[in-house]
Amino acid sequence: MPSGRAALQAADGGRTRDLKLGKLALYQLSYRRNPPRYYAAPLVLFVVRRRILPILASLAGVCLIALLLYGVSVQSANRTLDELVARRQYPLAPDATRSLPVLGASRQRSLASLKGKVVVLNFWASWCEPCQIEAPLLEHAQSSLERHGATVLGVTYQDASPDSEGFVRRYHLSYPNVRDTTGDFARSYGTRQVPESFIINRQGRVVAISRGQIEQTFVSRALTLAESS
Repeated sequence: MPSGRAALQAADGGRTRDLKLGKLALYQLSYRRNPPRYYAAPLVLFVVRRRILPILASLAGVCLIALLLYGVSVQSANRTLDELVARRQYPLAPDATRSLPVLGASRQRSLASLKGKVVVLNFWASWCEPCQIEAPLLEHAQSSLERHGATVLGVTYQDASPDSEGFVRRYHLSYPNVRDTTGDFARSYGTRQVPESFIINRQGRVVAISRGQIEQTFVSRALTLAESS
């Protein structure tokens, strides 16, 4: 029969074992109720990637297609006009009936309003250095053109009105100028940079194109056309 001391030790050992088992049970219960938080972040990241990445990929695809279509349309307009003129098929001047604001005035004007005249259609901007070189040349030709039923028509491109008006004063331009406020008129001619100029005959057809700074030969061609038609 165990002594009193032995019985007490056995009882203490049982209580110690029960206490340890109780702590283990509480720990396991706590672990199940509160799973580790470090699993949540990867799970959220996985869900976000799975849902957002396809949307971003689709948006990128749409933007790329839109840019390609825009580039093709601009290049097509440019190439078509130039190719027709090169083949002497002389297309009608694009967008001739579009009304554009007259620079420095409250009225509007269209290219069609000049039908019956030879027109040197010149796209320019005050910040364009080649435009600054060719402006005096165009102004010098204007008086001769007017005597033969012709005119220069300037069109500002991506330029602030005060700057454009300052440009007109600086070079004493007497020929009419209008503002292409949206850029749509320029785009119809395939114009993406300045200066660019077009000679339009009395029937409203494009007969010559200069993609860049004009020279005296280009102006002389317009004058010859005005004198002979």
